[in-house]
Amino acid sequence: MSKGAKIVYRPIGLIGSLVASSIAATLFQIVWKKATNADDAPTAMKSEYRLREILVASALRGAIVAVVKALVSRGGARGFTKLTGAWPGD
Repeated sequence: MSKGAKIVYRPIGLIGSLVASSIAATLFQIVWKKATNADDAPTAMKSEYRLREILVASALRGAIVAVVKALVSRGGARGFTKLTGAWPGD
């Protein structure tokens, strides 16, 4: 891919990353609430939760973030390719 195309894709990738983070956070809250009937997920700095609960919540959050970011990045790359004919990762 040309240097110009990489420069054009950079803001698209950044916006996609921000959107993916927002979607992942919302999705995690929905999943956590359905799984535990609790409004808030445990975090490392909340002393009322056991370490096991914090680790499970963190692992679930990480998995959701990774999957959503991969989906959004791949979708953005495919859209960019359809518009320009160049794959942004090459």
